[in-house]
Amino acid sequence: MTENSNATFTKKIAVVTGGSSGIGAATAEALAHDGWYVIVAARRQDRIKEVAERIGGSAIELDVTSDESVERLVAEVAKFGRVDLLVNNAGGAKGLDPLREANIEDWKWMYDTNVLGTVRVTKALYPLLLASEGLIVNIGSMAALNAYAGGSGYNAAKFGLRALTRSMRLEEVENPVRITEIDPGRVATDFSLVRFKGDQDKAEAVYGDKLNLTAGDIAEAIRWVASLPAHMNIDSMNIMPRDQA
Repeated sequence: MTENSNATFTKKIAVVTGGSSGIGAATAEALAHDGWYVIVAARRQDRIKEVAERIGGSAIELDVTSDESVERLVAEVAKFGRVDLLVNNAGGAKGLDPLREANIEDWKWMYDTNVLGTVRVTKALYPLLLASEGLIVNIGSMAALNAYAGGSGYNAAKFGLRALTRSMRLEEVENPVRITEIDPGRVATDFSLVRFKGDQDKAEAVYGDKLNLTAGDIAEAIRWVASLPAHMNIDSMNIMPRDQA
């Protein structure tokens, strides 16, 4: 955690998982610009420290697939005394194999990261979010709405995330906690580089000769949702570049 963690807080506090790059880092910057104090959480310590220092926030190392890591996150976040916003952005895809050639380890990672990781962090921070009448934003994907060839593992994980988001929205409808799902389409980040395990050519081919959203585009949607009054709940948003449908 950065030295800012010992400050006296009057600002609202946001926790952004997967905050080391891409949508997570852009979201942390957008929220900080709007006056939020942002706790940037991800596995890559060097990157989250850089983001946190740039925006005047805090960095906490986090692996959402680890119960122990999530427990350490909660212990550190609890020192701030509140959480007003949780952005569950940690996730990702691995591989583009047809189901008949499924790599079970890749499937396990995708489910554990996209689905169970969201469950772990949300469940752990829920008491603080409830006390603050806070907002949970789950970053899904258009893959949660439309299956595609080679995407069965990632589709299954994001369909699962969508299902748990919808269920939680119903479960919490009588409680002062808002829940939003944002489903981006094609966003030019390092997402595909992770999916193709570092193969730069394959990753670049996903975005070449196409219009692409930027991480900042999705961050703008998140900051707007986070700016709304507590009686408003945006259930879901589908965001795509113009040439994707």
